[in-house]
Amino acid sequence: MTQIVMRRQKAAHWMGLIKQALRGEDHDFTTGSLKRAIFMLAIPMILEMMMESVFAVVDIFFVGKLGKEAVSTVILTESILTLLYSAAIAFSVGATALVARRVGEKDGEAASHTGAQAINLGVMVALVVTVLGIIYAREMLVLMGASEAVLQVGVPYTRIVFGSSISILLLFLINGVFRGAGNAAIAMRSLWLANGCNIVLCPLLIHFWGLSGAAMATATGRSIGVLYQLYHLRKGGKILKLLGRHYRLDWPIIRSLFSISWVGFVQFFIASASWIFLARIMTSFENDAAFAGYGVAIRIVMFFLLPAWGLSNAAATLVGQSLGAKDPLRAEQSVWQTARFSAVFMALVTALFLLFAEGIVGFMNKDPEVARYAVLSLRIISLGYIFYGVGMVMANAFNGAGDTKTPTIINFFGFWTFQIPLAYLLAIVLGMGPLGVFIAIPVAETAIAITAFVLFKKGKWKTKSI
Repeated sequence: MTQIVMRRQKAAHWMGLIKQALRGEDHDFTTGSLKRAIFMLAIPMILEMMMESVFAVVDIFFVGKLGKEAVSTVILTESILTLLYSAAIAFSVGATALVARRVGEKDGEAASHTGAQAINLGVMVALVVTVLGIIYAREMLVLMGASEAVLQVGVPYTRIVFGSSISILLLFLINGVFRGAGNAAIAMRSLWLANGCNIVLCPLLIHFWGLSGAAMATATGRSIGVLYQLYHLRKGGKILKLLGRHYRLDWPIIRSLFSISWVGFVQFFIASASWIFLARIMTSFENDAAFAGYGVAIRIVMFFLLPAWGLSNAAATLVGQSLGAKDPLRAEQSVWQTARFSAVFMALVTALFLLFAEGIVGFMNKDPEVARYAVLSLRIISLGYIFYGVGMVMANAFNGAGDTKTPTIINFFGFWTFQIPLAYLLAIVLGMGPLGVFIAIPVAETAIAITAFVLFKKGKWKTKSI
């Protein structure tokens, strides 16, 4: 009977933590249990990442009914938007690092001021992107190889998407502000709201305006999400409350944000572009089944990386707040604890892929030849999954400290001077074909994770001032 009561109390305790994590409050995590802090940050962050991945899936699902030209337009526009997404993630990283540092210093006024300056910077950049995107929408699609049929239906769609650049960038950036304040739940809710609006509006607006309606739905959904964020920033929490005076331009802070963020942009762009190079190697084999199988496997891999990404964001917040509180030991301990959680989760996913790859792939694809390559790719890539998880935590720990330079250098050498040449050597020079590309991915990711681990142990990130 005692054991039953204890189990119920434990279950009630964890349910209470989940409710608190999803409630949406600013938290100073510079004291108290690290496990509790990681749990409360990671749960909403994981759900936030899942919601971001839903946007593209929803658009493709509804647009797919309009024909191949419409689908091609969405894919090509998303490819161009990789640059904007990289910038948005980078600004989010900069905002998280600076806001978390001010929160750790117990300076709510400075944290609010920093958050407002991050929004100012995001608006400036977004306005430039909006103008260029609207003016040169056709030229960008031509550059990406769009056919005349795609151009006829696609130019208005691309102009609308780029016209909503401010909502795309601010949705990411403001979520970074909330994460820095330890309020990951609001970040999660804003994406849930944006996605919910997109899901409802997409089929409705497509019915009236075709492909352009899909762009309108996505732009409206994201904009509603941003308005929700701004409302909560104005309403205020325990730490953050952005008032009019906080938005007065402060160029030293804007420059500090930009100096962190532009390096972060290069960091994420290097990682994103490496997949494009690998895809180019895959297409050289003129084997559609192999390329399609690789694409299926990568989508599965990316989806199962979302929890690790959520955990790595939790590490960034904890590092920033702890360094602000002048407690580098707690910052380091939070990273080791988060890395252990990530490694355990990734080990479980690796076992899942090794044992049930056929069933997982079969859920997404029914072509036997495509499935054969997808299963092979999934099993080989998953061998480095533990290293992926740990490496992501280490990289975001550097970012949380405001040291975006170190993971950028690691990414450059790890992806562009090691992974891509290794894939070419194995696949083309040694004649291993697609198998060579599959092998290069976990080998390079393992090397990247080990390098990040060694540099993190050296501890120079602890002395970073921002």
